[in-house]
Amino acid sequence: MAGSSNVPHRTSLPEGVRVGTVMRIRGVVPDNASRFHVNLLCDQEGAEAALHFNPRLDESVVVFNTKERGAWGQEERGHGLPFQRGQPFEVLLIATEEGFKAVVGDAEYHHFRYRLPPGRVRVAEVGGDLQLQSLKIF
Repeated sequence: MAGSSNVPHRTSLPEGVRVGTVMRIRGVVPDNASRFHVNLLCDQEGAEAALHFNPRLDESVVVFNTKERGAWGQEERGHGLPFQRGQPFEVLLIATEEGFKAVVGDAEYHHFRYRLPPGRVRVAEVGGDLQLQSLKIF
């Protein structure tokens, strides 16, 4: 797919994620995008994910989930779709005491309670239909 040659992108997180960790994802949603994802994986193989953040432009929804021992958990859905085809975006995923807080643009979008300990996260992966400009972790 044109323009998305820089994904999937993976960043190693050898120390895991702790309260206060912020992941900032900046990019552009292509005109023909159907869906993209940010996964916080507990291993290189991706059998377990503490967070699956999945904007689905084809369904006008954002899905949050976890994966344990290769099986997906119960989906949670955010309200509305804060992404538009052809538009740039910025997402902050912030590790709080209780879970991951997703901030899109300037507004808190969804708070996803931990199901797997964030300290187990080892890899941040961004993929799907997007042009990734930056993934920063601080």
